[in-house]
Order: sequence, then C-alpha cells, then structure tokens
Amino acid sequence: MNAEQTLSAANPASLRDARGWHSQIADDKAMLRAARDLTKDIAAAKAAIYWPDMIGSALVGYASLAGAILVDSVPLAVVLGVVSALALYRALLFIHEISHLHRDALPGFRTGWNMLVGIPMLTPSFMYEGVHTLHHKRTQYGTVEDPEYLPLALMKPWSLPLFVAVALLAPVALLFRFAVLVPLGAIIPPIRELTWQRFSALAINPEFRRRPPEGNLKRRVFWQEFGGAVWSWMLIGSVFALGWRPLLIALAIVSVTATLNQLRTLVAHLWENEGEAMTVTAQFLDSVNVPPPGVVAEVWAPVGLRYHALHHLMPSMPYHSLPEAHRRLARELGESSTYHGANHSGMGVLVSRIARSTMGRRS
Repeated sequence: MNAEQTLSAANPASLRDARGWHSQIADDKAMLRAARDLTKDIAAAKAAIYWPDMIGSALVGYASLAGAILVDSVPLAVVLGVVSALALYRALLFIHEISHLHRDALPGFRTGWNMLVGIPMLTPSFMYEGVHTLHHKRTQYGTVEDPEYLPLALMKPWSLPLFVAVALLAPVALLFRFAVLVPLGAIIPPIRELTWQRFSALAINPEFRRRPPEGNLKRRVFWQEFGGAVWSWMLIGSVFALGWRPLLIALAIVSVTATLNQLRTLVAHLWENEGEAMTVTAQFLDSVNVPPPGVVAEVWAPVGLRYHALHHLMPSMPYHSLPEAHRRLARELGESSTYHGANHSGMGVLVSRIARSTMGRRS
C-alpha cells in the first residue's frame, strides 16, 4: 500500500460506516523514514528554552492570579483571571514534556517544575509519568489498556458535554485527593490502594487501574504526595486567615485551565478507533495537527501540542523543535501524502466532526 492508498483508506468520509477501519491502514514507511532522517539535528531539548518558558509562564500566571484577587474592579479581575488561566495552562502542560524527557536531559527541570507548578497546582509529575508513555505504546494505543483513549466519536451525544463539564470539578477533586485521601491512605492501606489505582493518573479511560510505582518513581511519589498534602492544607487554612474569596477565585481560575485542557484533549484525536491495535501510521492519522497559518491553536494547544499527530510519530522530539520538524516533513512529503491527512484547520471543525459522529449514534 503506497502513501496515497494509505491516505485514501484512512479517509473517514469513505469508511465512516466500516467497522475497524483503522486496522486496514498499513504503515507508510516513507513517512516514518522521513520523520526519522529529516529531524536528527533538532532532537535535543534546549535548557535555554525550557527553563525561561516554564518559569515565565508560571510567574505571569501567579502574578495575574494575585491581581485578580486583589483588584476591586470586576472587569479587570476577569481579564486578569483569563490571563492567569492561560499562563498557568501553558506552565502546567510542561508535565507532558517531563513525561518524555530522557532522564539525563535538563537536570533539575522535573524538580523545579514540581516545586513551581506541579505541587502548587496539585498536579505533580507522578500523575503523568509512567502513565502517558502507555498511550504511546504501539500495541496499547486506542485499546482498552490505553489510559488516555476513549472512542468519543463512537459514543452517545451526551458524552461530549459531560466529558468537558467534568473538568470544572477537577480543582476540588484534586484538593480532596491530597488533603483527605493521602493522609487517610497513610494509615488505612485499602484507601491508599484505591487512591493510587483510581485517582493518581491523568487518565480519561474509566477502566484504567494504575499499577504500584517502582524504582525511583516510588520515592518521587512519596515526596510529591507529601508536598501536595501540605500545600492542600495550607490552602484550606488560608480561609481562616484571608477568608473564602482568594481560594474561590483561585479554584475558579484553575477550573478554567482544566476545562481548556479538556477541550484540547477532546480534539487531540479523532477518537474513532474501536479498540483494535493500530499501526504507527493509523495512530498518526487518528491524531491531530493544527499547523499554521492559524495562531489561535497556539493558545489552546501550547508547548507543541498543536502538533499532536507529529508528536505521535516522534514522541521524544522536544516541543520547541516540532514546528521546524513539521515544516521539513510537509515540504518533503507534499500535500498529497499521508502526512497531510493528519492536518486540520482548528478546534471548531474538529468538535463539529466528533459531534456529528456521535449524533449518528443516538440509538
């Protein structure tokens, strides 16, 4: 099967009613070879980009959050709240990079990110490390063993608004996890086991159960959970010193951040696989790139996530190299290639596509 046949076979318009169409897609070896050969010189993570980007995003987010709490003007508070949500969203998404970084790359970055972003936002890196990589396993992507996959396009219409709305409760759920479940789990093993299996991963698959941590991760989990528990009780204690307003504003801003991330997740894939194992090319075509010239995608899919399909071709490629990698592959392979089949124009088009698919499955 050549590239054009692969792309044709992957066209949902022609295979919308065919079960298991993903399993019909063979690997486009020319595309995979080009992805490997054309990007070798840009595969190293650059500390001079990672650190300023992460720290700057976090500082803008926290400063805007403080401003939203302190100002008397409601319109100005709303504007500052939006700026804070977007900046903290960008800072938070470095958790995705951390899950892919080689252990010897960017010394201290994981620790610095956890202290500045992960623990304060009650989303330390252990909640993604050792979980997200399962999503990239060749034999697990899109199957029931994938913690980050649901066939949303094949579900009922009400599943989409529910999928997004549940993110609004994420800050309260995280606060409860660290303030209540972690201390209780320290003295009641069954609660500890339940908390780890069900509430310790940024997963969307309700069937996923996390296995016990091993090696260095086990030690990191202890300290990150300890830090999260202490911070969560400091947040609760702030109510007695500062009143409810600061905490409620902070929770509202983090809810916006979580909802935006859930919307991005909704359009990160086409969600059209029914559980079969897929080739790398099939996984690529079930994933989404939203490349330039549009600029809005850089807001809702920052830190390289507008190139999510490309990321599935090259999971270890640092986020700052993805735009150049995309330009090289698009130029080399052309618009008639399989590579072009994963490019989409924006969030609205993608949401509409998934919604139309669910509307056809009312019964």
